[in-house]
Amino acid sequence: MKPMLRTATLAALLISCAAGQDEKWTSIFNGKDLDGWTPKIRGHALGEDPNKTFVVKDGAITVNYEKYADWGDAFGHLFYKTKYSSYRIRLEYRFTGDQVKGGPGWATQNSGIMLHSQDPKTMGQDQDFPCSLEFQLLGKGNGVKTTGNLCTPGTYITLDGKVNKTHCMNSKCPTLPLGEWVKAEAEVHGGKLVKHLINGQEVMQYSDLKLDESDSNAKPLIEIQGNNNLTEGYISLQSESHPVEFKNIEVMELKD
Repeated sequence: MKPMLRTATLAALLISCAAGQDEKWTSIFNGKDLDGWTPKIRGHALGEDPNKTFVVKDGAITVNYEKYADWGDAFGHLFYKTKYSSYRIRLEYRFTGDQVKGGPGWATQNSGIMLHSQDPKTMGQDQDFPCSLEFQLLGKGNGVKTTGNLCTPGTYITLDGKVNKTHCMNSKCPTLPLGEWVKAEAEVHGGKLVKHLINGQEVMQYSDLKLDESDSNAKPLIEIQGNNNLTEGYISLQSESHPVEFKNIEVMELKD
């Protein structure tokens, strides 16, 4: 190897190692309370959760419906305080118990991690879902037989080289039994690329993230931003009428 080439190669390796040292996992859930997290429940103002949908129990964020007489389309999301662009998020989830009375059939053993969510302050009071990319988590009792899927409220992506505006797209990972802890991880590179992993295995990959110009919730965001590129946003956890638990929630910011 020529001296100049050897020097350039060594410099690249040193930069790569330095970047790797900066990229470390940070817990965003303390296992004790919801410090840093804010609920947004359909029909209520940001921060209001009168039925205590999101609580902490035994070191996990527990989505529960003990105080619900009926579901009432009370779709909810629990937002973390920090906006991210390029990052990895990992956690463990499991579904438990029975769906609350009145919950839709498709929401049985159904929840999600919302990636690149819009600011919850911009959501309408009766808005069901934030404009985001839903890393969909399903249990074996759901009619869809895969987990780690993608749903796109107010957004769309490119899949297998083609623009895809299908609302939900399935991964290649089979669902797992009720009560079993499952490891979920997403790797997000700004507006360029997202990967979904279940129990350490990549199950889905898509690119070119966009806000949907035809969606009523996305239109105001596009007008404010001046374009429909989706390059950053908040992380939120979903409440869709079936009890679910989340624990060991960590984020690693990436030096893209």
